[in-house]
Amino acid sequence: MFLTGFAALAVVPTLPTAAADLHGVALFPLVAGCFVAASLLGGVLGGTWSDRAGARDPLAAGLVLTVLTLLVSATSTSIWQLAVGRFLDGLAAGMAAVAVNAAIGQAYPERLRPRVLALMSACWVIPSLVGPPLAGLVSELWSWRVVFHGLAALTALPTVLLVPVLRRHALPRSLDAHPPRPPLLIAAVVSVGAALGQYGVSGWDARHLLFVAVGAALLIAFAPRLLPTGTWRALHGLPTTVLLRGLSSGTFFTLEAYVPLLLITERHVDPVVSGFAFTGAAIAWAVGSWAQGRLFQHTPRHRVVALGALVMSAAVALAVLGTLPTVPALTAAPAMPVAALGMGLLSPALTVLSLTHSPPGREGHTSSAMQTNQNLGQVGVLALASAVLNTCLALDATQLTCYATAFALLAAPVALLVALAGRARA
Repeated sequence: MFLTGFAALAVVPTLPTAAADLHGVALFPLVAGCFVAASLLGGVLGGTWSDRAGARDPLAAGLVLTVLTLLVSATSTSIWQLAVGRFLDGLAAGMAAVAVNAAIGQAYPERLRPRVLALMSACWVIPSLVGPPLAGLVSELWSWRVVFHGLAALTALPTVLLVPVLRRHALPRSLDAHPPRPPLLIAAVVSVGAALGQYGVSGWDARHLLFVAVGAALLIAFAPRLLPTGTWRALHGLPTTVLLRGLSSGTFFTLEAYVPLLLITERHVDPVVSGFAFTGAAIAWAVGSWAQGRLFQHTPRHRVVALGALVMSAAVALAVLGTLPTVPALTAAPAMPVAALGMGLLSPALTVLSLTHSPPGREGHTSSAMQTNQNLGQVGVLALASAVLNTCLALDATQLTCYATAFALLAAPVALLVALAGRARA
């Protein structure tokens, strides 16, 4: 997880530079969308593989694929090759993330899972402090390609050492002699729908609207087949748990996307301050995760989810408040760390609840469903906020008013998190 966090946080800031160097700025939304789309497919593949053969094999495959995909991106001669590299990176990330959660469910008793998940979150703190500035410095002094090559080298040695260990130590696998076949075709269609939606929300002309419409149609038609029955109806237990993962991730992802944009473009805050907000968010997430595993270790997980959602409501309020011309420009900046604190509380709690609800031997499938709806939530909530923002702009409202309206929309998923948390109880 440390290497995954370092690679993720170091790569993202270099992508705009890479796209410009490859003369593909117009296709940058596609490059960004490829990662999210592929992680959907990777999560389904990793989940089914974990149930069939234990979590070690998909985890090892994800590590190896991560090294290869960094090399593909580093040697890009066109924006299309960079997009392929990001697609493969998303595939590896989705596979590894689901395999890690499945391994926790297969190897650790329920009482230890909150602490293990807190440790996973802590692995992102140092990468958040070092990764982005170091990647920016290397990109400026040498090249964005050096960032990818360096990350490949950094990841290769631990992978070579860890893969044989994973191969030697087996984890439990499904007790079902004939587990269900993986819905890879459906996952691929959903991935395409997510990519189209991600690209479509980057503009507001007829062509982009067409992409949004086609992407939404594919997601509505096929995404429910990858989720537990009754997820979007909030049935008690696992369906609600999966639903809450999507709502919380979508809210946080949208704040993470639009708060820095508001600060830099409308409130004219120095970009360095925005960078500190990202760093503070990573630290706050780790603090929240530590608190749910230590301070609230005896609190029922669904109540921790509700507590985290209440903290996130404060973040939404800060974001809305930060759009008012009469308040200081930096008012919205703390919204990201506050939201991350809420996510640090509720995200591990939701993972624990999902593994508790999961039938024995189906931890991989359950983790895959959580990963799938996490990505769907990110795409869906961001798309709705973007639609509201662009509609306000089309009506000639002021920029700050449009941001305020988009942020106010996030009160709805946060309210649902609080209201539905009890339906996820174990």
